[in-house]
Amino acid sequence: MVSAPAQFRKPNRASAAGISLLMLIFIASGVSAAIYTLKNNVQIEGEPGKIGGIGESPLASGTTAGEVSNKLVHFADDGIRRTFFSQYQVLNFVNSPSGSLERIMLKQRVATVGKRLVAVGPILNITTFDDFGRRTVTMKDARGPLHLVQGVTEVNSKYIKLETLFTKTPIIWETRLATSSMPTPILGKILKTHLDMKNPDDRLKIVRLYMQCERYREAMFELQSAIEQFPELANLKEQISQLRQALADRLIEEIENRQRAGQHSRVYAWLENFPSDGVAVETLLRARDLLKDYDEQSKQRDIVFAMFDKYASPLEEQETIEAIAKIRKEIFSELNINTLPRFADFVRLGEDPEIGFDQKLAMAISGWLMGQGEVTQNLAVAISLFDVRNAIREYLTSDNTEQRREILDHIAGLEGGTPTNIARLLNAMKPSIPLEQQAHEDPLHFTYETTGADDKIFRYVVQLPPDYDAYRKYPTIVSLHGAGNSPEQQIDWWAGSYNKQMDMRLGQASRHGYIVIAPEWTEDQYQASYQYSAQEHSRVLYALQESLHRFAIDTDRIFLSGHSVGGDAAWDIGLAHPDLWAGVLPVCATAGKYVTRYWKNAKHVSFYFVSGEMDGNRIAQNERDFNRYLNRSGFDTMIVEYKGRGHDHFQDDIHHMFSWMRFHRREFSVPEYNVTTLRPWDNYFWWAEFTDFPPETVTLPLEWPPTTTRTMEIEASVSPNNRIRIKSAAARISVFLTPDLVDFEKNVTLNVIGRERIVPVTASAEVMLEDVRLRGDRQHPFWARFDFSRAQ
Repeated sequence: MVSAPAQFRKPNRASAAGISLLMLIFIASGVSAAIYTLKNNVQIEGEPGKIGGIGESPLASGTTAGEVSNKLVHFADDGIRRTFFSQYQVLNFVNSPSGSLERIMLKQRVATVGKRLVAVGPILNITTFDDFGRRTVTMKDARGPLHLVQGVTEVNSKYIKLETLFTKTPIIWETRLATSSMPTPILGKILKTHLDMKNPDDRLKIVRLYMQCERYREAMFELQSAIEQFPELANLKEQISQLRQALADRLIEEIENRQRAGQHSRVYAWLENFPSDGVAVETLLRARDLLKDYDEQSKQRDIVFAMFDKYASPLEEQETIEAIAKIRKEIFSELNINTLPRFADFVRLGEDPEIGFDQKLAMAISGWLMGQGEVTQNLAVAISLFDVRNAIREYLTSDNTEQRREILDHIAGLEGGTPTNIARLLNAMKPSIPLEQQAHEDPLHFTYETTGADDKIFRYVVQLPPDYDAYRKYPTIVSLHGAGNSPEQQIDWWAGSYNKQMDMRLGQASRHGYIVIAPEWTEDQYQASYQYSAQEHSRVLYALQESLHRFAIDTDRIFLSGHSVGGDAAWDIGLAHPDLWAGVLPVCATAGKYVTRYWKNAKHVSFYFVSGEMDGNRIAQNERDFNRYLNRSGFDTMIVEYKGRGHDHFQDDIHHMFSWMRFHRREFSVPEYNVTTLRPWDNYFWWAEFTDFPPETVTLPLEWPPTTTRTMEIEASVSPNNRIRIKSAAARISVFLTPDLVDFEKNVTLNVIGRERIVPVTASAEVMLEDVRLRGDRQHPFWARFDFSRAQ
């Protein structure tokens, strides 16, 4: 954030404005704030406190950051929300730099007497703000619709305070919205209606507010307008240059963010048109260096093409020439900035006289097919890799068992068909199902139909980010809609609505380069509650699995989220299948049924909860499980509570969500875990699958609550000495292994179902391909499989 420059001063004849600006610089807010850094690298800033657990009032907190206390739940209050986290997750904290917020107070006829609103019911309608900062909120009440008129009473760079206004039957309610969630045209009208635009002090208040909000373009416009209106502010003209520089710096940051998200064509266009007037040389050089890097990579692409043809030209054998021609066609049509690093070894060693032309060509082909650093200098093997890759794609899309067997036999006869090569090819190849354009206005929007566990057809919607490339792996959000809502609304919530003029969506998922998958997970649009059923689970998981075959998804960065009853589902599915998710983000979720029994599973998956302070008794319903997560070590859980808010969509938290997701990845090769299960379809955890549960350990959703049923506890571990131990009451257990879990050069000791076996472990192409065909995870195929049964 850029604070107001010291040069924002006025001559003595207009000292009031100058004093106002000096106050912004030198007067601290008076609130002791802290910046916490958690073990997951997430940073949280706000007024600190400690409580013994969720359910205690944060207002009763009498401790501050760093103070010794037996209270294990920390929170940070930033004015609009309280963020709760465990003492066990705190890495360190520092005092927040002192500063001040530009607070603009607006006069409204606030209700000061009357009934106090104790809970915010379901929102039926919210009108837009008028020029006076007023709107009407209609919520569901026990006696029917309740209409409340709110008015903006305070605006600062962090939040906008809303209070109910005086009416015939006044009700007292204060809530807050993130300032970032209010568009500048609306905010500007409200401020200019309440402030005196003939007063330079008030004009500069708006400038300072926009600066603190990092709305530098608007701040620059307002300052220019103020200087034109008040000639005595002419000495502030130089600050326009500072604002222009701040805007350029912000643009560079956005360009670099988009670059990290893989949106290279848009980044290049922005760099070509980067503003130069009034921008510091350092910033211009930074932009020009980025543009130069793109130009260099374009030249590098041409070099790869020239070198490839150079080393292919001496070939004489017709069969080899024809095989190379097919590979050349693919490389020349698909090589781009995302795949250029695959040719690093080829370019680096391309002029080495001790390496033959055929060896260099082999490096180019194998690098293209298997990825950077995965090269062979054997041309015959490299050519065969192309056939192996194509056979893999055919296998993954085949529904015919006999055909798949023939493909496996074909792969086994190819020089490049080793398990090691297959794993590399899987990781580097495009998704197995080609992407076909659909008749949507948005070319990156797709709708598909498939069947769930009940064989009923359901649809799911997928939104791709700008500049989507099938060779690049993208973080992904699986988003579950609430009652009465649709998958399309979830897409809009995350990625923004489609802007036809700009030919893109402007939401945060688009900005950060995330794929969004929104399945129609409920039986119909009228389903009002989550049923904890196999059908619901399957709709979520099948939509994801099918998407893995269609889209370039980073399987280590898949996040599950949901709103309202969709949040209930996300919480349950996240605990039931903790091995799938990099994190789970339930919004307005309620703990119920299996969630309370599966609480130990939360140790293996990160959670980010969002809720409203006044959402009925939801906090009380979740209190027990929240405190389990926060008062024990090993749980990566964060709980966000918005002040004065109820059952909301919390669009204004989306920036915090992406900040949290940026630091989270799934750990695939988990060497040890202890999980709980009660349903027969909650039976796959990391590298083991469990089938045929004892009847006394099973409780189906329709049988809830359990009577004498005990949960089935599963303990599994892999020791460094190739020793695997699994403790479970299941009748059949399958164990899946990778070189990341055990050493394939040594025997493995398997202690499963009370029996011990010492056996060699052999990589199998069939196991690998069948695993990817079923799970869709091309980044982490299992290499070997062992099956155990109590009946044997």
